[in-house]
Amino acid sequence: METGSAEWEDIIINGSRIFDVNVGLKEARQFSIHAAELLKWNLKINLTAITDPFEVAVKHFLDSIAPAGMIPSGASLLDMGSGGGFPGIPLKVVIPTLTVTLVDSSRKKITFLKHIIRTAGLDDIEAHQGRVEELAGSQKMFDVIICRAFSSLDKFVQSALPLLAPSGMIIALKGKINPDEIESVRLSDNGKQGTGRISGLPLDIKIKKYMLPYIDSERTIMVIKKLL
Repeated sequence: METGSAEWEDIIINGSRIFDVNVGLKEARQFSIHAAELLKWNLKINLTAITDPFEVAVKHFLDSIAPAGMIPSGASLLDMGSGGGFPGIPLKVVIPTLTVTLVDSSRKKITFLKHIIRTAGLDDIEAHQGRVEELAGSQKMFDVIICRAFSSLDKFVQSALPLLAPSGMIIALKGKINPDEIESVRLSDNGKQGTGRISGLPLDIKIKKYMLPYIDSERTIMVIKKLL
């Protein structure tokens, strides 16, 4: 199966239904452009360890759109550590009204992201090289801050909170998460379910588990909001 084939696009279209996300032929073809360029550029730039077209479709694109139903139309979205453009670019494709900022510290990855933005014909989306902490000085705030590539939930939240709009949300996309890790962030000092403390900050934390279609791989979405 070649990336961009009708079979590959069918995998995207049919797989998206599990998330109740409207992906038609137009969106699937934009995904296929992104995927084809990802694999071509990956020969020279380390963009992804996933190179099988089927796995790219499922583990990158379908996984990226899993939280789409939680994100309001017209929101400003920051994708921290975007890498190959995930999840920011697929989310922009399925929610065209988003204003998206992609941030990554790698100049080569940012060059790739700008290429995809042009090639896929996307508007209201930009890619910036640098550390996300550098955005804090711009006083720009985001309705949604999302990340797939974090090693520490605590550090991700610390970096995101100064850039989060008052009523905004932080979305952390993780793989399978063990019960102890869930409880460690869901319980506040008084043990109230649904709240937590990360770096001493009182937060509302909701956790949703889901299975990736076709491969039945467990994933977790954590939605974090500041308690006002």
